[in-house]
Amino acid sequence: MSETILPAIASAPQEAAIVAALGKRSVVLVGMMGAGKSTIGRRMATRLRLPFVDADNEIEAAAGMSIPDIFEVHGEPHFRDGEARVIARLLDSGPILLATGGGAFLREDTRQRIRDKAISLWLKADADVILRRVRRRENRPLLKTADPAATIARLIEARHPFYEQTDITIDSRDVPHEKIVEEGIIALHEHLFRPHAASAISEPTGDPLSSQL
Repeated sequence: MSETILPAIASAPQEAAIVAALGKRSVVLVGMMGAGKSTIGRRMATRLRLPFVDADNEIEAAAGMSIPDIFEVHGEPHFRDGEARVIARLLDSGPILLATGGGAFLREDTRQRIRDKAISLWLKADADVILRRVRRRENRPLLKTADPAATIARLIEARHPFYEQTDITIDSRDVPHEKIVEEGIIALHEHLFRPHAASAISEPTGDPLSSQL
């Protein structure tokens, strides 16, 4: 289950500590289209002095065509296969701050790679926020439907159970971008430096569920 961290004030020492604690691991942003992964990700990467990479841009460069064209010519399964390969390659090149497409985290092998090589952060946005942000864009192939609002609702219902498996959750809402970035920095620091649960259970409890996440 992901954790929601309350806002706080980030500092340069915290940012340096985050990068040191990450080591070779990356920070991966997940969430719905329109959640702000690219916008927030670029600013957060600047704060952490990490390279920012947008997985969708890398997929388009590798395929030599736009994502809408990939969907139209090859179909969504082909796109998802290519997306998984690109994300695997990018995670091997860490540490980076990686913004992923809305459907990437639904794939089990991609989730496992992110668990192994990154800290995952879900930018959680409400349906009305998402619709307001994406309704004027033409590069969202999954929203080329008669009822985009209903499509967003359906995608949220299907995807949120997967997004809830991330390490951290931040609410993406209509506030200044730097406020969301600030919350993300603090969330990362608290996640990386909070006491490990294992230190609190030095003796066996006899409860078979006590060792389960």
